[in-house]
Amino acid sequence: MLYKANKNQMNYGEAVGILLLDYAAPFIPGDVGNASTFDYPVRYKLVKGVNFKQLLEKDKSGLEVIIKAAKELERDGVRAITADCGFFALFQKEIAEAVDIPVFLSSLLQIPFISSILDKNSKVGVISAESSKLDDDFLKAVNADPDDIVLKGMEDKESFRKTVIEECGELDSEQMEKEAVEAAEELVRENPEVKAVLLECSMLPPYAKAIQDKVKLPVFDFITMIDYVFSALVKKKYDGFM
Repeated sequence: MLYKANKNQMNYGEAVGILLLDYAAPFIPGDVGNASTFDYPVRYKLVKGVNFKQLLEKDKSGLEVIIKAAKELERDGVRAITADCGFFALFQKEIAEAVDIPVFLSSLLQIPFISSILDKNSKVGVISAESSKLDDDFLKAVNADPDDIVLKGMEDKESFRKTVIEECGELDSEQMEKEAVEAAEELVRENPEVKAVLLECSMLPPYAKAIQDKVKLPVFDFITMIDYVFSALVKKKYDGFM
């Protein structure tokens, strides 16, 4: 087989590019920001100066910086671009228009799919870093119907708030798991129509199994989305017998 170099591309083999907020937290295995989460190589790009608070407040002043970072990932050879915060939904349409490869910036993009596989009386339970900030503007940006979901926030959970919202720089994984499971239990108990759970925050996937073990429902998150897209970007050859 003959291979040819791509212009301006210095390395190869990273199908998924990940935009990172300018954010201070330990990213443990299972987090989007930890490369060992994935069974394949990924390429990270820091979006300098764009922070979590800006996304929450729907501040679009960093749009050009994000576009620049996305275009750099595209030049680096990635085949699709994601990000490390569900609130990146704010920029989904703009970034998708700015590059020539697929863009899937927010875990919330899964809402229409999940809703479609449930019966008409069921809801998608979304556990968000800050439910009070996750309004219809974010949902419409990913073509999600607000009527299809029930929201539960993590902002009142002490350990989560300190680590994720206040960016204290430390993470107590056992306490975070306890709070995440607690939130899921509350969500399902208060809303029996919830038949699937979606974790909006990119720091919650490490606790997805513990959540599922407790609520016994399908649990979707950033990693389910990224793995799904990767499986479409890099098809495998099937071997077997008949």
